[in-house]
Amino acid sequence: MSLTRRELAMGVPLGAALITAAGAAQAAGSAESFRALADAEWAWRLEQFADDEDSRRGVQASLPDVGAEAQAARLARWRDVRGQLASFDPASFSAAERINFEVYKGQIDALIASQAFGDWQAPFNSDSSFWDNLAGAPRRTFRTETDYRHYLSQMGQTRRYFDQQISAMRLGLARGFTPPKATLTGRDKSVSAVSEAQPRETVFFEPFTKFPTSFSPALRAELTTKGEAVIRDQVIPAHAALYAFLSQVYIPGARNTLAAYDLPDGKAYYQSKIREFTTLDLPPAEIHALGLSEIEKIRGEMLAVIAEVKFEGDLPAFLSFLRTDPRFYVTTPQALLDRAAWIAKSFDGKAADWFGRLPRSRFAIKPVPAAIAPFYTAGRGGPGVYLVNTYDLASRSLYALPALTLHESAPGHAFQMPLAAEQHDQPAFRRKSYISAFGEGWALYCERLGVDMGMYETPYDLFGMLSYQAWRAARLVVDTGVHTMGWSRPQAIAYLAANTALAQHEIETEVDRYISWPGQSLSYYLGEKAIMAARAKATSALGAKFDIRAFHDTVLQLGCVPLPILTARIDRFIAEGGPSPYPATDV
Repeated sequence: MSLTRRELAMGVPLGAALITAAGAAQAAGSAESFRALADAEWAWRLEQFADDEDSRRGVQASLPDVGAEAQAARLARWRDVRGQLASFDPASFSAAERINFEVYKGQIDALIASQAFGDWQAPFNSDSSFWDNLAGAPRRTFRTETDYRHYLSQMGQTRRYFDQQISAMRLGLARGFTPPKATLTGRDKSVSAVSEAQPRETVFFEPFTKFPTSFSPALRAELTTKGEAVIRDQVIPAHAALYAFLSQVYIPGARNTLAAYDLPDGKAYYQSKIREFTTLDLPPAEIHALGLSEIEKIRGEMLAVIAEVKFEGDLPAFLSFLRTDPRFYVTTPQALLDRAAWIAKSFDGKAADWFGRLPRSRFAIKPVPAAIAPFYTAGRGGPGVYLVNTYDLASRSLYALPALTLHESAPGHAFQMPLAAEQHDQPAFRRKSYISAFGEGWALYCERLGVDMGMYETPYDLFGMLSYQAWRAARLVVDTGVHTMGWSRPQAIAYLAANTALAQHEIETEVDRYISWPGQSLSYYLGEKAIMAARAKATSALGAKFDIRAFHDTVLQLGCVPLPILTARIDRFIAEGGPSPYPATDV
């Protein structure tokens, strides 16, 4: 899973009409007006979200207004923008600008749906929360005095920001719009940890422990004093009030049901989430059936590996062996980090054979922060970082680590997302936003690509990759099963346990994520299938002219787009003869 948590965009198929020479002047004006509209809304949109560890902006001076009036104003603005978009004729735009239009319209449609259904009234789930996002901000690099002044200003607004979030959650609680209670056990621990700490013991004090060398002693002392005071007077009391609300009111009052269908207007809500996260409008039953069929295909590949290693026993016995044999686990967090670093560096030696253009930015490998590690995923990647979860080492298998690393670091999230940001000919609303179906689909594709690249050194590593493939195919079954077919939490856990080599702890945290975050888990496998289908089509059509580097560069040059746009772009790639999207001097 990518480190970025804001899924801001979805899309629909491109129009097929081409711009004509006679209409070029008029189209240029229309496209220019569209870009002005989109750029203005994007700049405003950035102000609507809080800074966090993932933010690609500088440190901002304020926390956003998340009160009910502000939420209504956001919905009104996005509806106004959608009305203005209806006045444009994208068929008259250039091919590149048509893509921009369709990507942007998809973003606005998804934002409107999320806002109209009231997602802001449930601002956390078992995986992510506004308070943990806020705790990511101090882990960023502070370079200037302005960064520190802005950070102090932000922290000075923590009580107001948390109070608004509590008010929003009360509204959700009143109408039964909450995450399921079954998924919220322990989610308040990171809040209580801050509420009971001294200012210098909190993560929020970290920026005041590592000033730039250019700062004078007097400036350091001033900023430190102010930082300690604002943490004591704002941050800690805000967390104390939030903890009291979560532990005494919200979690006890959260709904006892699991299904998205049980939420207000639940069927329409779940379909909107399918559309948002997959960029497709598939019915849940079709997705469920696809998952079942894909699981059977992957099971055949798994059985072939079991036969290769001459294991005497069936699949359940082999899964038990993998989960319990000490050869597949390390005993220290550093050993796991070291192995992840070795795998990531091994890819570096192969990258030029598979990609023409590489991202300029590098990434660090860090452990998941201890406060969130117990309910966090096995790893998460994004611009500049690959987080490895070193909590409960008995759940962190070495046989799955190569696939995890390819997914989260390079050529997955920590590779794709920086490349998207480096497409400077594209507007900011494309370079700096994230579409789950594309981003997660690409990262899952990278796990399969590891076979071609020779990244899996043992049959057990290969089985780890297949287990991860089955894990994502199983999500199609579990997500739709829970949210539309009445599946229970134990039923979902049992299905993952029977079809993957995931450890029990990881299975339980994953199932809770699917239950509390409807539709998101569908994006991975559907996205991978779209990329695999596009590659197979290009390979067949181009024959000897097919160049895997050119194909990958063409996919990645898109940045992050809805799946129908990806498919249309590869169709054009085939029609043009499979060229690299970059001049020879650029790769």
